[in-house]
Amino acid sequence: MTSALPPRPARTPAQVYRQSLWLLTSRDLKVRYSTSVLGYLWSVLDPLVMAVIYWFVFTQIVDRAIGNEPYIVFLLAGLLPWMWFNGAVGDATRAFIKDAKLVRSTRIPRTVWVNRIVLSKGIEFIAALPVIAVFAIIFGAPLTAGVLWLPLAIALQAVLTVGLGLIIAPLVVFFRDLERAVKLILRFLFYASPIIYGLGDLPDGLDLWASFNPLAGIISLYRASFFPDQLDARAVLIAAAMSLVILGVGMLVFRRMVPAVLKEV
Repeated sequence: MTSALPPRPARTPAQVYRQSLWLLTSRDLKVRYSTSVLGYLWSVLDPLVMAVIYWFVFTQIVDRAIGNEPYIVFLLAGLLPWMWFNGAVGDATRAFIKDAKLVRSTRIPRTVWVNRIVLSKGIEFIAALPVIAVFAIIFGAPLTAGVLWLPLAIALQAVLTVGLGLIIAPLVVFFRDLERAVKLILRFLFYASPIIYGLGDLPDGLDLWASFNPLAGIISLYRASFFPDQLDARAVLIAAAMSLVILGVGMLVFRRMVPAVLKEV
């Protein structure tokens, strides 16, 4: 006589959420690269091509007085985080619209539709980090103790990006022009952020105002891995405070707008 199998323990809401988040994230990554010959390499080629273009302009054409040597490593340390931020915020404008049927039919918390975008872009970013290591070895940029700030940089960028995504995703459902406005803002923000230059390259006074761009402090944390002098404690503290505030605002806006969003999509 066979004994009955013990019932499986019920999964907690947190376990369901994590499983759903990973399934959606892995689906995004598979779909993105399933029909691509180069696959993962595309996530590396875009920032790499941009870095090479800016390196050529500011080292071979223009008499450069910005950044640190080797400049290609300096550029990549700013461009790779930017690609994560730019891609996640840009895709957040279609977080609900792209999968409207699934958004309506599933019962998991709707924040998963924003978080899976941030996570998939974050995985692409982490997968591209070896590119910086390769160029650092080729051009002789030594790794410093500043690499210990890398987890903090990733955490702050994730908090900031999720917060912005939670604000943007529901608003775009009602204001479709916001999608184009976000693209314009991101284009401006690229040059307003210390990506092709550092905070220390800005004139006195302007660097303080630039520090209120949370990306400034976050990028300085990334660059500290190879250029310790790029670490700006004031900008990091401002970035941490603003990222947490933006996340709090995002959660509040998202919670209040989701019921109306589910009726609209």
